Amino acid sequence: MKKTKFFNKETRNWVVIDAKDKVLGRLASRIARILQGKNKPQYSPNFLCGDKVVVINAKYIRVTANKMDSKIYDKYSGYPDGRKELVLKRLAAKNPCKPLYLAVKGMLPKNWLGKQMRRALKIYPESAHSQVAQKPKKVEV
Repeated sequence: MKKTKFFNKETRNWVVIDAKDKVLGRLASRIARILQGKNKPQYSPNFLCGDKVVVINAKYIRVTANKMDSKIYDKYSGYPDGRKELVLKRLAAKNPCKPLYLAVKGMLPKNWLGKQMRRALKIYPESAHSQVAQKPKKVEV
């Protein structure tokens, strides 16, 4: 007798999160939980049941302590002497959405399911976004 319940027909709603004056790591962990669907009772680790997330005002995100000058992001090309370091302040000046994206990416599963979850994440530096037609509901995190 099969008693396992599979919720593979879960609807995925659109959610808007305002990142203005929010701390980077705390916001990223809450976004990752929403993308995975851990805030729903139908959560299943092997199924896409999380909502699609639109983050606005990513340019105005905060970090604690002196991470703006000390947090380092690495890029490695695979070649000898191909390692490049980028400080958070320069990365945020170059692309204000990238620090939040990298923080959320590190908290999602490292498989094809995590890739699908990352596709459901849209980050915008200002308050204008192009997901207005989906009528997303505003969520306070």
